[in-house]
Amino acid sequence: MTDLLRPIEIDRPQRIAFGAGLVGEVGRWAAGRGITRSLVVTGASNAARVGLLGLPGEVSVFGEAKPEPDIPNLHRALAMAERVRPELVVGFGGGSAMDLAKLVAVLPGSGQSIHDVVGPERVAGRRCALVQVPTTSGTGSEAGTRALVTDPATQNKLAVQSRHMLADLAVVDPDLTLTVPRDVTGATGVDALAHCAEAFTNRKANPLIDLYALEGIRLVGRFLARAVRDGGDREARAGLALASLYGGFCLGPVNTTAGHAVAYPLGTRHHVAHGLACAVIFPHTLAFNAPAVQERTALILQALGLPAHRSEADILQAAHGFCAGLGLEMRLSRLGVPEDDLPMMAEDAHAIRRLLDNNPRDISREQILAIYRAAL
Repeated sequence: MTDLLRPIEIDRPQRIAFGAGLVGEVGRWAAGRGITRSLVVTGASNAARVGLLGLPGEVSVFGEAKPEPDIPNLHRALAMAERVRPELVVGFGGGSAMDLAKLVAVLPGSGQSIHDVVGPERVAGRRCALVQVPTTSGTGSEAGTRALVTDPATQNKLAVQSRHMLADLAVVDPDLTLTVPRDVTGATGVDALAHCAEAFTNRKANPLIDLYALEGIRLVGRFLARAVRDGGDREARAGLALASLYGGFCLGPVNTTAGHAVAYPLGTRHHVAHGLACAVIFPHTLAFNAPAVQERTALILQALGLPAHRSEADILQAAHGFCAGLGLEMRLSRLGVPEDDLPMMAEDAHAIRRLLDNNPRDISREQILAIYRAAL
């Protein structure tokens, strides 16, 4: 499946600092570049921790990043950036805050709107520095060039990809995740798992990414349940932070597949948190794709510490048990998803060709609908 002859390009932040206690590196880096005016994009739960960054000079905080950011949320952040005119934008939080920070770093003063830049490499440029600091372990957005926001008019995610949105510095300090609640730890950990597994079973799978993908899965298998049991387990938190970073490495040159496409409508239409949406869907798409990628599916199960089943039913049961064992709610009906909306959700998911075209097995609207019904 992996094609050694397929060209691939890998972009990484200019500098990545990984390790417990390194959050203050942000301020040292900024001071070393003479930065005196910064804008931190974050959510309400992290706004009180901005001082940990140690930023010099004038620091403004946009503390309203939503868990599933939409265009109005982006516009409020952009309005603050227009007023502040920062020399540095810092994304400080989960994937939502970091995605917003990417767009806040490139859109003000560009003459471009969010709709102008949807798709690959349409961003005109960037006028300020960009630093990313994750406080959860799931998206790996700190290492990537993509940003996602929801368009309320269509209830679909808009995906922007640009090298101009790549961070100058990513600081991954696992100690920042010690306070993440148990349910969020489990859900975001499965998001990281899904990034790695979907890249590993992707039509565009590549050996340059396979090693990150498989090692990321191993890290999740080794450390996720530990972190859920004991949020203060610093080694487990570090292992998940690394898994999330590796998952981010997977997103740029390879990206995700049906798992994420099928999960997206849960968030855009019913506000199910992205990590939890991925967790509910992951067992179903892993099993669905297994006939097309049997050896790789077996390696995924082995990396998670699960038996290497071959039948779709057994794979579904094993992966479902892994996610449910984290204490996650795995039924759509209990997450507020109504049965009568499933056909429209299947229609929305089937239209996400940028992901479904990567899937190792063709999947129809009816098959997506069957997955939703099985997860209901």
